[in-house]
Amino acid sequence: MSYLASRRNLLAAAAVAAVTAAGGGSAAVGAHHAPTPRPPGRAGATRRLLDGMSLAEKVGQLFVSRAYGHSATDPDPADAEQNLALFGVRTAAELVARYHLGGIIYFAWAHNTRTPHQIAALSAGLQEAARTTGPRIPLLLSTDQEHGIIARIGKPATLLPGAMALGAAGSTAAAERSARIAGAELAAMGIRQDYAPVADVNVNPANPVIGVRSFGSDPRAVAALVAAQVGGYQSAGVAATAKHFPGHGDTETDSHLGLPVIRHSRAQWEELDEPPFRAAVRAGVDAVMTAHIVFPALDPSGDPATLSRPIVTGILRERLGFRGVVVTDALDMAGVRQKYGDERVPVLALLAGCDQLLNPPDLPLAYRSVLAAVESGELSEARVDESVSRILELKARRGLFGAGAMPAEGVVDATVGVPDHLAAADEIAAATTTLLANPTGLLPFDAGEAPRLLVTGTDPVSPTGTTGPTTAVLARELTALGCRATAAPPARAVAAAAGQAAVLVCTYNVPKGESAQRTLVADLVATGVPVVLLAVRNPYDPARLPDCAAELATYSWTDVEMRAAARVLTGAVRPSGRLPGPVPGRYPLGHGLTY
Repeated sequence: MSYLASRRNLLAAAAVAAVTAAGGGSAAVGAHHAPTPRPPGRAGATRRLLDGMSLAEKVGQLFVSRAYGHSATDPDPADAEQNLALFGVRTAAELVARYHLGGIIYFAWAHNTRTPHQIAALSAGLQEAARTTGPRIPLLLSTDQEHGIIARIGKPATLLPGAMALGAAGSTAAAERSARIAGAELAAMGIRQDYAPVADVNVNPANPVIGVRSFGSDPRAVAALVAAQVGGYQSAGVAATAKHFPGHGDTETDSHLGLPVIRHSRAQWEELDEPPFRAAVRAGVDAVMTAHIVFPALDPSGDPATLSRPIVTGILRERLGFRGVVVTDALDMAGVRQKYGDERVPVLALLAGCDQLLNPPDLPLAYRSVLAAVESGELSEARVDESVSRILELKARRGLFGAGAMPAEGVVDATVGVPDHLAAADEIAAATTTLLANPTGLLPFDAGEAPRLLVTGTDPVSPTGTTGPTTAVLARELTALGCRATAAPPARAVAAAAGQAAVLVCTYNVPKGESAQRTLVADLVATGVPVVLLAVRNPYDPARLPDCAAELATYSWTDVEMRAAARVLTGAVRPSGRLPGPVPGRYPLGHGLTY
């Protein structure tokens, strides 16, 4: 080892110890506290750590990349080949070492999330790679575990109601409790940053990418629930990430596929989009994620918000006073790649004021581009230091310097999917199902009479691959409560309807106009058998379908929501959910019936 390399390692080790001693071991942040102040001594420790790092090591800390495989050092052969093709290395551990990465994001499709124990072992292997190479700085391991329709980790981990379901319940206590449980389970598996909660206010029923991922359409209600979830996650030691700034709730374009344009005026933004992000900042949120959207009233340049200095620095930093980490939305999404090439996007994001560069499509290219921008003077090393300092301070605040980086022995079994958490998920979900219509009093079914019920409709793919199929789960839960319920595919449903007390139809984002779902519901209504409609994703389906004998919204199709719906249908639980956004032409904001 050279003298300079040895000196860097000694400085890094001393700085790590100083950061930990300065308060880096604490993981808790209060639910509604002001932004966390820097403990005495932490800034100096961060500076010493920075002084011990090379430019290449600093640049690596800016990147959060995917890596393929269930193991840090022994991936399946196909995953090793994928890593080799994309990154020039075979394993995730080698990827961390080569690029001095600041973080890794876990995806199911990258084969990172098979089981809780496997995830914890992957996390430990990655942290060992970070601890023994380069600047020896722990990783910030992250994922998208919003719950509801977006979840990377499935059973036996606890699956909880998503944002709009929590909005229907209208309880900040339930939102905080949900995030605290979710955070505790993520931390047990070594994941210390969650890209949640969604702070977008969904005011457009045609929004193809947010919808039920939002708490609703009322900015004040959304703000309260966002702040509650920030407190819940961070009290469990996990960095919360409010997204997608400056607000992705009014678009008809999916930023994964195109570049949305938000037409709100500045006044509309301040009234509709700003409050949840302001609430997140006041609650001490660790991170804010940018949106790949054009917002002309905030920046007329036509640049997406991720690359906009007026939005990231001018509004988020200066207007809202946010001092934490700004993370880009994934840089492999079409919305950020349309105007500039992949080699320019990371540099422009840093110039705009972003800190973490999430999942670039070509990591080697992105890494070289940032290095070249510093070497050419386009991007100053001082600017890089600003972002790396924020990242290091976040890692310290979440307790990653020291033993906190490694999943503790036995913590998975003691935390993930434990009976208390599963019971809490059912209790929270019980208050989310919304009864929209019950004009003839068909509901609740009298389970004591063992009514014959047919369950049919859509069976959307499970968000995690570990739940469903939806109709079979609902039929099973109804039968467990005393009904005689069977599931049938749509092609057999009309013929099977005869002799049933009712037919329950699960629908999923029914489009305007004619569709197979509309035809199925109309044909079932024509049989004369009472039809009960369950909108299992966005609650807007009833406005696009014939009137039914009863209509409900569940906001997700995971098992926990189907169990909650079954209890409402049989009267085991009285419905108490209220629409967190209007169903245009049908039901107003706040609508919801009970028995």
